Amino acid sequence: MAGVSGELHTAVAGLMPNVKRIVLDLTGVDYMDSLGLGTIVRLYVTAKAAGCELQLINLGKRIRDLLGVTHLLNVLTVVGENDIRMP
Repeated sequence: MAGVSGELHTAVAGLMPNVKRIVLDLTGVDYMDSLGLGTIVRLYVTAKAAGCELQLINLGKRIRDLLGVTHLLNVLTVVGENDIRMP
């Protein structure tokens, strides 16, 4: 994540002034370190400040477990097979 997190935040945050909802597809993400987790939280905060909703889709078991342990599943909006919450 070290080389990607800044780029991810810049790319996604750049979309926020123009859209009301961003869905971040985590297909293929099998591992996330603290930098990746911090990037997700930072994107969530940036989205809220911009009046945009950040949603996550296609969480693998390890990512879902990580978000559960950190209590972020209660904060973040997860959409997908078992967690469909579309407006």
